[in-house]
Amino acid sequence: MPPTARRRKGNQVIYHNRIVIDTDAGIDDSVALALAARSPELQILAVTTTYGNAPLDLSTRNALRVLELAGSPHIPVLPGAWKPIARPLVTAPETHGASGVGYAPVPPPRPGGAVPRPRVLLDVLRATPGPITLVTLGPLTNLAIALRADRSLVRSRVACHLGMFGNINERGNTNRWADFNAWSDPEAADEIVRSALPTTMVGLDVTRQMTMSAREVERLRGSQDPLVAWLAEALQFYVEFHRSQERLDGCVVNDILPIGELIRPGLLSGERLGLRVALDEGEHRGHTKSDVHGSMTNVALQVDIAGMRKLLIRVFGKRWLEGAHR
Repeated sequence: MPPTARRRKGNQVIYHNRIVIDTDAGIDDSVALALAARSPELQILAVTTTYGNAPLDLSTRNALRVLELAGSPHIPVLPGAWKPIARPLVTAPETHGASGVGYAPVPPPRPGGAVPRPRVLLDVLRATPGPITLVTLGPLTNLAIALRADRSLVRSRVACHLGMFGNINERGNTNRWADFNAWSDPEAADEIVRSALPTTMVGLDVTRQMTMSAREVERLRGSQDPLVAWLAEALQFYVEFHRSQERLDGCVVNDILPIGELIRPGLLSGERLGLRVALDEGEHRGHTKSDVHGSMTNVALQVDIAGMRKLLIRVFGKRWLEGAHR
């Protein structure tokens, strides 16, 4: 991974702890936001939102709710793009529920909804002196729009970018070939891959290894911590979806891995690969193909699952982890 993306202390990787999170605030995003908000190593400067798991107004509402429950209502939540750069808008109520967060109770969206600001990420970067780490958990539209508007500013501010998108060897979760985030806006994913930003693609090759069992989720539903109980209601919908669609007695929690890597550098490892994003309309739409002639990108391929689960103690508490091994 390029030296501009991070500092090193011996063999340990240390990222910039000032972070901006760009999210479509669905179920796994909510767990990731909670983990970031409860980790003292990280300073969340802003959360920008986009469409994806849910429409923009709902994803914005969901992010606000998570941060409120996590004790961080001061963190600004700023709506961005409401649709892809060139494709029709598609959301995922079958996966994340009509609200975007399953069965978790949420207030109605604010009157008038979230007003789209497609250049929101650019606005945040302009207002933020010094380097930041950018984490993208949804479609990459906000970042692509920022790059198109002012590439030099983005490159000067974003010291490293961890994006939950793509897949190399693992089967897609939208179709055989593509993950949902790259599929939703392949033009945006292509923009980021070709931009030469210090990007690490944290895709399905590692995220599909991070699962929670149905029994673990059920245990969390009895928590006295309002945040944990709320997340458990969201995750219960996820469990039911995965059981129905994949015959998995649990759920895949994709979006927590980029946050885990920031807290514990070295949690993820991988290779630098040439990548190309398929822009056609067929079944390969959004497929992040390994290609020797593609743009060189850091790709996470291995993950320390035990280490990641220990980090989740910060959200779910120690009793959850101890109970998981009985």
